[in-house]
Amino acid sequence: MRVSRRLFLATPALLVQAPRAEAATQSFEAFLDGVRADARRAGIRPAVLQQALSGLRPNDRVLELDRRQPEFTQTWEQYRDARLTQARIDAGRRAFADNRATLEAVQARFRVSPRVVVAIWGVETNYGGFTGNMNVIEALATLAWDGRRSAYFRNELIAALKILDAGHVTPERMRGSWAGAMGHPQFMPSNFDRLAVDMDGDGRRDIWDNRADALGSIAHYLSRSGWREEELWGREVLLPPGFNPEEARRENTRPLREWAQLGVRRADGGPLPVADMEAAILLPGGAGGQAFAVYANFNVIRRYNPSNFYALAVGMLSDRVA
Repeated sequence: MRVSRRLFLATPALLVQAPRAEAATQSFEAFLDGVRADARRAGIRPAVLQQALSGLRPNDRVLELDRRQPEFTQTWEQYRDARLTQARIDAGRRAFADNRATLEAVQARFRVSPRVVVAIWGVETNYGGFTGNMNVIEALATLAWDGRRSAYFRNELIAALKILDAGHVTPERMRGSWAGAMGHPQFMPSNFDRLAVDMDGDGRRDIWDNRADALGSIAHYLSRSGWREEELWGREVLLPPGFNPEEARRENTRPLREWAQLGVRRADGGPLPVADMEAAILLPGGAGGQAFAVYANFNVIRRYNPSNFYALAVGMLSDRVA
């Protein structure tokens, strides 16, 4: 889950559990009364609040998942192999072919590579195969009441109620992850407000059941994050003997021609393009493992989820699905 949209950051080798705040001190009903007051001030209709908030209870499963976020080490090879299975690649190729017309329309509008859109779709929800089964309003209300990141989740809860008030989805269909990430793109409600699009022009932004809206929303996210239409995300490379691994940092960018002069080559042994495009070298598995030259679009993918592992997996999957 990405920090800008979700609860925690999937760092390259560690899922970091934030320290817990004090437990909620007010009753859940008193908390909901405060939410209703805030929502009414935000212009949300009473009928929507009645439908969305009536009968809610703290969800123990959400609290369990929140509190047991594990600290665990996962190697690059483990992370990569779990996401670049042949089954996922084959499903991605089918998804690309089945949605080609939609993807072409998305590319024409947002100038973002369709293969990267499909790859993010695949990594996030297995091409819509699993988008989460939690009641988003109940999950967000539980987390906002519980206290660990109450201000953040309270804002997300109000944003979710605004989505219902606008008629984009029904409360019954507003389902997602335990932390409130929703639909095919796994947007948090606040990002839905900024970045979800009505791709088919039906007046609703439906990232749950409308593939055009969902794929367009992923592309819009990347476009707004600075996607460069004519550039790749990066590529696997071979490093010369004696390459200093301390040079392999995302912040250490050089023109490709300089890396080529240092002896960096494509993974197939061919020469790198002699270009002014800035690139960084990454060694996700450490010295002696896979090496990558990554470009500006790699950092755009990281805006979706700020993890080098995530962005590399998306980039590699994108190369295989189209």
